[in-house]
Amino acid sequence: MRDKTKLSERQRGILRFMEHYVDEFGFPPTIREIGEATDIRSTSVVNYNLNKLVQGGYLARLNRKSRGIRLTAQSQSNPVRQAVHALKVPYYGLIVAGKPIEIPADAGHHAYETIEVARPMLAGLDESEVFALRVKGDSMIDAMIQEGDIVLLRQQSTANNGEMVAVWLDERSEITLKYFYHEGERIRLQPAHPSMSPIYVNAANCHVQGRVVSVIRTL
Repeated sequence: MRDKTKLSERQRGILRFMEHYVDEFGFPPTIREIGEATDIRSTSVVNYNLNKLVQGGYLARLNRKSRGIRLTAQSQSNPVRQAVHALKVPYYGLIVAGKPIEIPADAGHHAYETIEVARPMLAGLDESEVFALRVKGDSMIDAMIQEGDIVLLRQQSTANNGEMVAVWLDERSEITLKYFYHEGERIRLQPAHPSMSPIYVNAANCHVQGRVVSVIRTL
């Protein structure tokens, strides 16, 4: 266990609240909940102290979403029931966020393994509706998705314009992660990168595999 006496009282208070919160609910609090519990009115001040705790090894930030903060083993003074509340979703390997690359045609049908996620990361969905893919490439960097992240997706075969989806491209035998826009007989797959151009494909040859609901980042 790390020496918490080197932390400020505010940082120790954040750790105490997080440990109690996770012990009670099984998932981490939001930044706003941390601020309310520790009497810190500014979310930027909360974020500053969370970053200090991450640097010290007391916390890990899984993503930039609402509940993407977790306690590390070194920070916990008591056993936490977080694992009891973890849900398992199938992990299918690689998806490309960049120029699509060829992958086996059956890669989207057989899970190599499962990963554990907290229920809030499923956005209210049942775990049976969700699967995971690891991102390769940086075409979605402006959407705060970078290489090595794991995206959680809702299984679905249709998408609305502007949704971030995984799509299978028949003509290329490729799967890629992009924003989806239906434009008549063609689909525009839009990257979130200032120097990358969209991909245009025939609508009949573009198959939505899932819509992104959450992102996991391992530090």
